[in-house]
Amino acid sequence: MTRATPPVRNGGQILVQQLRIHGVRRLFMVAGESYLPCIDALNEHTGAIQPIVCRQESGASYMAEAYGKLTGEPGICFVTRGPGATNASIGVHTAFQDSTPMILFVGQVGNDFCEREAFQEIDYRRMFGQMAKWVAQIDRTERIPEYVARAFSVATSGRPGPVVLALPEDTLWGTASVPDLPRYTRSQIHPGAGDLARMVELLDQARRPFLMLGGSGWTRQAIEQMASFAERFELPVGTAWRRLECYDQRHPNAAGQVGWAMTPELRQRVHDADLVLAVGTRLGEATTEGYTLIESPLPRQQLVHVYPDPAELGRVFTPTLGIASSVAAFAGALDALRPGHAVARGEAVREAHAEYLDSLRPLPAPGALSLDEAAAHVNAQLPPDACVTVGAGNYALYPHRYRQFTGPATSLAPTVGSMGYGLPAAISAKLENPRQTVVCYAGDGCFQMNMQELGVAMQYRLGIVILVFNNGMWGTIRAHQEREFPARPIALGFDNPDFTQIIKGYGGYGEAVEHTADFGAAFERARAFADRERLPALLELRYDPEGIAPGQLLSAIRQNALAAHS
Repeated sequence: MTRATPPVRNGGQILVQQLRIHGVRRLFMVAGESYLPCIDALNEHTGAIQPIVCRQESGASYMAEAYGKLTGEPGICFVTRGPGATNASIGVHTAFQDSTPMILFVGQVGNDFCEREAFQEIDYRRMFGQMAKWVAQIDRTERIPEYVARAFSVATSGRPGPVVLALPEDTLWGTASVPDLPRYTRSQIHPGAGDLARMVELLDQARRPFLMLGGSGWTRQAIEQMASFAERFELPVGTAWRRLECYDQRHPNAAGQVGWAMTPELRQRVHDADLVLAVGTRLGEATTEGYTLIESPLPRQQLVHVYPDPAELGRVFTPTLGIASSVAAFAGALDALRPGHAVARGEAVREAHAEYLDSLRPLPAPGALSLDEAAAHVNAQLPPDACVTVGAGNYALYPHRYRQFTGPATSLAPTVGSMGYGLPAAISAKLENPRQTVVCYAGDGCFQMNMQELGVAMQYRLGIVILVFNNGMWGTIRAHQEREFPARPIALGFDNPDFTQIIKGYGGYGEAVEHTADFGAAFERARAFADRERLPALLELRYDPEGIAPGQLLSAIRQNALAAHS
């Protein structure tokens, strides 16, 4: 049988057709002349690929990264060369540290202009080399299918992460008769029988084991399998810092989030554990509180570390047992395991869960508006499958303390700690699941870093609810400043606009809240507007900056620091 000769197409047509073959349903972009053939080729795929027109490249890259978190498929982002790429780099860095599959396509000067510092020219291999799994430039039109297929494979294999492909103009404008490649297949790493047997042996010997879940690649099935495993082996379950969606916090084995701002009881429990089973998490700086809770290179606890990238095992921590496996494959292998431990551990599980439930009670707060009470109200009123997004800042401690996350797609939070993430992530979540309730928590500074993406919510009729925490300063840094240089505040305060008026300019609903008693009704009005009008609603929470974090006062931080310095 003779194979039909492929049609002659330009590079943009070839590339976009490959995206469709690989299952891309939506991409995020800021238009640029450097990749015009790709933009034009979208005309041939209306109804199959939805281009989301973003307002700035950082917002577009955040949306693509959030899409990767939500679906497990690479989030696709297109930006123009030079300034477009530098703006988008924050999303690439987020995808790298958060282990999120993502592909960034960047327009590039033509090969005939390379190495002349042409208009907006950057060497993307050097620029993105430290923050991506693979960076390449497609210099020949006929090789586009090869590069795109490899990009999908690299972004999703092992430890997921970002790929950057540069697109020279002559590659996109050039033509070729080249066959399309089939859709990529994701490879899974499965645990060995010997490793599983050794893990059971270690668990059976342990008196105070602790199970910690994190990373990416989790499904509801995998979480349910982990929950069943935790029940059989009598294990308290914690989630790594900012990966609260990796476990159903309503489950009786749930012990809370491990990492910065954890409760003292949970910190002590992990510290005293004689074995930590860490699944999917790198055990980064935030989760281990600066590599002290679990020490590097040799932990005081026995460590069974399960991770999809063999290169990570032993890189920072020397494990008692390292198991190379994807989280889904590992969870699937647990159904056949049965415990043999002689020491009953059920009481420790019940204590850990009781301590976690106790932490959901609102702490005292200064001023007329209690953020603790407001966050607890949100937790009580939202449906279990609602999605809560945050960026970076002390305000994020409120949803992470008081919201009981229930599984995948219920939390979007950058472990890289990047600001401006919450709003783009909320937009991406609502695009992916239009019927899902989506609430974005944002600090006043964090919100203004990508506030322009309200235009996307307006254009695509996305009824998200935004809670803006307005204390008129860079609160997290102010807390650090008082801790290190007490009573010397400078350069951290700012004047804010009236956020309730800004949202109205985008067709949305805005209301200021200054008293705890007013929050509940205001929150319901905002939700009702967002659902009814399919437009964003914003509540501006004006509160006493003295309440810097749950249970913490700015003045107390200062006083403690002054006492320590004296």
